[in-house]
Amino acid sequence: MERDKNELRWGIEQRLEFIEFRLFWEGHVNRIDVMQQFGVSVNQASSDLNRYIALAPDNMVYDKSARTYVRGSDFDCKFRPPDAAHYLSQLRLVADDVLEREDCWIPDLPPYASAPTPLRGVDPVTLRSVVGAIRRSEAIEVKYQSLSSPEPRWRWIAPHAIAFDGFRWHTRAFCLTDECFKDFLLSRILDIRGSRESKASADDDREWRAEVTLEVGPHPDLSETQAKVIALDYGMRGGKAKIRVRRALLYYTLRRLGLDTDPAARRPQDQQIVLLNPENALRSSS
Repeated sequence: MERDKNELRWGIEQRLEFIEFRLFWEGHVNRIDVMQQFGVSVNQASSDLNRYIALAPDNMVYDKSARTYVRGSDFDCKFRPPDAAHYLSQLRLVADDVLEREDCWIPDLPPYASAPTPLRGVDPVTLRSVVGAIRRSEAIEVKYQSLSSPEPRWRWIAPHAIAFDGFRWHTRAFCLTDECFKDFLLSRILDIRGSRESKASADDDREWRAEVTLEVGPHPDLSETQAKVIALDYGMRGGKAKIRVRRALLYYTLRRLGLDTDPAARRPQDQQIVLLNPENALRSSS
């Protein structure tokens, strides 16, 4: 099976993965599904279905009464393991107008809503300039508004990565003004007026390269059944979950998980989780 998959062209493999996605989540798939999703001919769609049967003969059978292929009783994913996050991410991308409805693999979207977050005004020209500087290993002169200063200042930065803290987009860069690696919010870069060669190396950003493993567990004051539910929520094993994070993003991660304050300051039902290795986290963030 693995050898056959390696010999597939990308377009064919994507269509076969789509067939498998529909079988797992919807329980059925037919030629028209493949034709509409990828704009291929009847013959090509039929060929894709036959190819999938050859690769995974137990995964689908033809239902003559329904005139469609249905999921087999011995179904076993061959291309992508079943992933709820993959399914749910498509819902969110469609709802956020990032993914066009016709590009979504889910045929009938269930009703969906999410807690709104304020839009972060990242200028596309600014993002293009930052990404270009990263690719060319250049420094750029930016007009940046920091909350530590009442007025924006011009400064040279050498960006080497893009980061997301759960709410906002940053660029990780060497600041030539402060002579250290720092995070710069893309939305606070007001203007860019020049670029030049940079000698700063991403390899020297130790905070970015180093990783910290956070161990979290249910709040100890929860009941046994409440703790079990929290363990399921966070995919814990043996009463804890391990979360790996770059040291440069540790502050944001702790804040997003509500682990940046004393857990006793909130009700156990509100706090839900606690940090099991605070010494490691505090030492890494200091």
